[in-house]
Amino acid sequence: MISETERKQILSLIKREVVPAIGCTEPVAVALCVARAAETLGEVPERIEAFLSANILKNAMGVGIPGTGMTGLPIAIALGALVGRSAYGLEVLRDVTPDAVERGKKYIGEDRIRISLKKDSPEKLYIEIHAFARGHASCAIISGSHTRFVRVDRDGEPLLDEGCGSGGQDCSDEASPALNLAKVWEFATETPLDELSFMLEAGRLNKAAAEHSFRGDYGHNLGKILKNSLERQTMGDSTFTRILSYTSAACDVRMAGEMIPVMSNSGSGNQGIAATVPVVIYAEERGSSEEQLIRALTLSHLTAIYIKQNLGCLSALCGCVVAATGSSCGITYLMGGGYREICCAVKNMIANLTGMICDGAKPSCALKISSGVSTAVLSAMMAMEHECVSPLEGIIDDDVDQCIRNLTTIGRDGMNETDRLILDIMTHKSRQRQ
Repeated sequence: MISETERKQILSLIKREVVPAIGCTEPVAVALCVARAAETLGEVPERIEAFLSANILKNAMGVGIPGTGMTGLPIAIALGALVGRSAYGLEVLRDVTPDAVERGKKYIGEDRIRISLKKDSPEKLYIEIHAFARGHASCAIISGSHTRFVRVDRDGEPLLDEGCGSGGQDCSDEASPALNLAKVWEFATETPLDELSFMLEAGRLNKAAAEHSFRGDYGHNLGKILKNSLERQTMGDSTFTRILSYTSAACDVRMAGEMIPVMSNSGSGNQGIAATVPVVIYAEERGSSEEQLIRALTLSHLTAIYIKQNLGCLSALCGCVVAATGSSCGITYLMGGGYREICCAVKNMIANLTGMICDGAKPSCALKISSGVSTAVLSAMMAMEHECVSPLEGIIDDDVDQCIRNLTTIGRDGMNETDRLILDIMTHKSRQRQ
């Protein structure tokens, strides 16, 4: 049984990991670090040097930057220096205007930015920014999570060293409670409802992103294509198709770089979308109560957070595997499932999607999300029929938490060489185009 202290720790964890974000969180985190370095310098830097881990580089190459109509790191860095505010966290580029974009293009054209791979990076998520102006220099380093500053200095004098996260939050407050799926289930289903009602904002934001996407052309328009199939009866007018269309649409608009906030999960907007939208659409189609929706969203998001605790912020394993596993649990709950069925849904997900690679943030992420979400629905349906992949099959174990450890061990450790190969392919492809 969860103690009162532990319950408060888990609630704090969710509020820390489920936050609004504008734009893909890897280039946005770089912009955040640049903004902090510029603020510490006290003026717009004359030049900037960025040293980034391979996973940050990979996830920032092909994704749209909010409000710019451009992709990639240079414009994110330039805007972080010119108009970024670190107090905004993952909404650091909230104040971008067309004029700022033009100034950013000029900043890039003047060759003020240098971007390098941090070959000896201690973390898969590592951002080191050096800013220079009029004989002064500042440095800001984010490591371990998208908003966690571990060092800030000016002219070599440390102002922060392994102490605080973004916004002055002490890192000691970020210690995560030890979770297992039974605790996740108990917290989601038994915590007083008024303490969880903030989860409705995730549903509002992420569904609004999908609806915005339907009104324009974004990415590969997967959400609109699926929505139009309802009218053409290509796939039929069903709850399943609506779940796919809304979830894909929210990803379409986000990856295109539209200035639309979404509620993220564990530092990823796409994971936040995949953990939220399928649950919201299923609840609306089923006519679920507000309490059922709140608890299903909590179950979905906390399951994803639990898995990410073991996997780490960035890996070669696509985040949709993690987030869709959460949404499968939420949908199973809305179908009337209990803890036994939730465990079955998780095992079914791990048996199917383990090994899906992450080859960076980009418009085609909507395709991967649609694959993850479709598997989430199928896994929930199977679970409700008490069909569960058995311990005799592949990497599945009788213990659901061991199944999760098997998944995360493959993603965190087993796919390291895959991660290096993916980056090598992506960077060589980029050079070939130049």
